[in-house]
Amino acid sequence: MNGTATIDNYIGGWRPPASGRRVPSLNPARRSETVGLVPDSDRTDLDAAVAAAEAARRSWRKLAGSQRGALLFKAADLLESRMDEIGRAMTREMGKTIGEAKGETARGAAILRYYAGEGMRPIGDVIPSTDAEALMYTTRVPLGVVGVISPWNFPVAIPLWKIAPALIYGNTVVWKPAIETAVTAALVMECFHDAGFPAGTVNMVVGDGAAIGQGIAEHPGIHGVTFTGSNAVGKRVGQIALARGAKYQLEMGGKNPIVVAADADLDLAVDATISGGLRSTGQKCTATSRVIVVREVYETFKEKLLAKIKTLTVGDGLDAETWLGPCASEKQYETVIGYIRKGREEGAELLVGGERPSHPSLADGFFVTPAVFDRVTTGMTIAREEIFGPVLALMEAGDLKEAIELANDTEFGLSASLYTRDLANALAFAQEMEAGLIRINAETAGVELQAPFGGMKGSSSHSREQGQAAIEFYTAVKTVFVKP
Repeated sequence: MNGTATIDNYIGGWRPPASGRRVPSLNPARRSETVGLVPDSDRTDLDAAVAAAEAARRSWRKLAGSQRGALLFKAADLLESRMDEIGRAMTREMGKTIGEAKGETARGAAILRYYAGEGMRPIGDVIPSTDAEALMYTTRVPLGVVGVISPWNFPVAIPLWKIAPALIYGNTVVWKPAIETAVTAALVMECFHDAGFPAGTVNMVVGDGAAIGQGIAEHPGIHGVTFTGSNAVGKRVGQIALARGAKYQLEMGGKNPIVVAADADLDLAVDATISGGLRSTGQKCTATSRVIVVREVYETFKEKLLAKIKTLTVGDGLDAETWLGPCASEKQYETVIGYIRKGREEGAELLVGGERPSHPSLADGFFVTPAVFDRVTTGMTIAREEIFGPVLALMEAGDLKEAIELANDTEFGLSASLYTRDLANALAFAQEMEAGLIRINAETAGVELQAPFGGMKGSSSHSREQGQAAIEFYTAVKTVFVKP
């Protein structure tokens, strides 16, 4: 997709917003370029989408799992065949490099295929009854209409790992994509449309969080809400859903540590720190943010890290030479710059980066060079709060025990990584880390679609997404007792 697109909502089919209002989606690499004009919807559109989903849900849930799966397989094939178009739109709209954007789109197709296969898996058990003449068993039934609220940083993968299980388990969907990536969302929605999903099965309403996101949480016609985003908004969504008795699932922030033990392969640990912390411009909930290194190898690690970071190329994500794209928006850019300023004010030492690149070709974008802070202590803001940008905070630990204590000293608990050659270190880390995803000799940002994903402490509602664990949220258990 090139030029400026005009995007509609999808409510049983494509339709313009009831308000008639649209807002621009801008290219963060060139803020003067409008990627698309996207709906600024209101509650009228949301009510229509919920009504469409309600009208479709009874017939949808009656289909065999294999029938629902066949449509997901078709959507996967379409998404994969349009990888170049969707990847390019994603890069133009939120800035990640074209390689990352295409990779995310390919992953979206894999997610759809995985859940298509779930349509043929067992959904219950036979349980012995105390009555010898009776049959007792469990089955699973869909919630009904599920509201999906997804963020801008993974505009294909995150909504699909919510929408695909919702659909395969018999629910219908009202999806609010991030307004910043609504052009990309519309291309994904086209795949569902062209695959032949019945009208009302999947609906998309684009608008700001106050109107549509909060509206989904509040709407009495929505039976479950799944959300990925900031802690402040997520907690509000959960409170609203809880108050009206709706099921909810929240995946929120992280302040993810990578711990480097004295016996680690430092070159591998440096590569993992850079990849985990700086790819996608650090705009991942699982991104490495705190780099906790045992004192014995601290200076050597730091020297290797800085040398490699200085070779990274910042630029437009469509340029094949670019390693690091822009922040996704002016708001996100200002947030990142604000944290860098705060780090310096609180006494951390900025070793490299943290400024706008000087090249004239980048003057129109929301670019910031990757920043590394030294002498970071646990009380500093950059060690406590999620930055969601290309900023690494180096912290020194006397030994592995202290490193794990530092790693756990956070309100978050999403992802954590350790580099070591010692099996005892690995087992201790896996046992003692308070995080939902533990990675040994791998970066913090790796998430596999077939495995449960979710955080501890303030990072989630303690539910899990992806893999077969998804069935726990999108269905309810029904126990059946039958006596002749």
